[in-house]
Amino acid sequence: MNTRDVVLVDACRTAFGKAGEKGFFWHTRADDMVVKVIRELLRRNPQVRPEMVEENIWGATTQEKDQGLTLGRTSAILAGLPVETAGCSVDRMCAGGMTAVTTAASEIALGACDIAIAGGVEHMGHHPMGATADPNPRFLAEKLVDPSALVMGSTAENLHDLYPEITKEMADEYAMWSQKKAAKAMAEGKIQRMLVPMTVYTKEGWVVADRDQQPRPDTTMEGLKGLRTPFRIQGKVTPGNASGLNDGAAGVLLMSMDKAKELGVRPRMRMVAYAYAGVRPEVMGLGPIPATKKALKIAGLTMDDIGLIELNEAFAVQCVVFCREFGLKTPDDPRLNPWGGAIAYGHPLASSGCRLMAHLMYLFEERPHVRYGMTTMCVGLGQGGTVIWENLQGPGV
Repeated sequence: MNTRDVVLVDACRTAFGKAGEKGFFWHTRADDMVVKVIRELLRRNPQVRPEMVEENIWGATTQEKDQGLTLGRTSAILAGLPVETAGCSVDRMCAGGMTAVTTAASEIALGACDIAIAGGVEHMGHHPMGATADPNPRFLAEKLVDPSALVMGSTAENLHDLYPEITKEMADEYAMWSQKKAAKAMAEGKIQRMLVPMTVYTKEGWVVADRDQQPRPDTTMEGLKGLRTPFRIQGKVTPGNASGLNDGAAGVLLMSMDKAKELGVRPRMRMVAYAYAGVRPEVMGLGPIPATKKALKIAGLTMDDIGLIELNEAFAVQCVVFCREFGLKTPDDPRLNPWGGAIAYGHPLASSGCRLMAHLMYLFEERPHVRYGMTTMCVGLGQGGTVIWENLQGPGV
């Protein structure tokens, strides 16, 4: 059986709010954020009628309450898609949205459907990470995992132990660069194109959530220097060199290449290969390394072929390790997160994979000479995921 080419036609997201009562999504349901993204993807692509969407897959790390009840199916109904549209939910922690996309792409590649919507959402204000989890006692009693594996910040401290040459100052410098790049991108209007404004109710009344709350454009090395180290006394991981706790949703519109041609829809990028890989849970930040090596091998490419890299910045140390492994200049390699990353924008867990794809899609548009790019991220409990994409927005495509 021959597989079909799968293309990404569009990607968008809500703004990312701060988790908790100070965040502008505190009184907003997670499934309503998903509905907003679904409707915006269809609004932006009128050639795709609702009845053409055959599958709707969404990732969420905490699948309960407003993120539960098979979110992919319920959000399809809430968004006004026909009852014939199938839907499901997936969970691969931080890579939930990425997994939703690769799952939907696999369906399209094998002919199970022609058009799908996929994405990820996380309302960390409503659902703090691991708050209702009940880890099996065998994990610790039988020493299947190190206790630090259950605390993501501690896994980042473990990476500093594993790579003592990566100092706190180096992590802070990386974080500052992320904030500066994000500030420049926002000032130039790069990020607004992918955002879906959403009217939400807050303690100040009704407001329009049309910007990310997390970025700190005035970040300096001096300011980062004195921040607390909550995961270890005299540690190296701080709120300044790690991603924040956030609320938000992001999604993409996928279809077969043939269907795009039939509808006259302009495909933005083609999925070349994807891969997931496991590492020891207590050093989960290493996950993107084996996942990337595996994906490159599947694609028949090397890192030299990759012109843009969207790496999720769960923690700065994890990004520095990735750069060293693949020979990237840190912290300012021009291929890496040109518009900044999760340290600036925030990391609403399952939604981040699709945020990376949205960034890459628009970066491909600005850099038509770049043929290949990748989206990659680490995953809690010791995994990594990487998707390699081909730019279809270049000359002669």
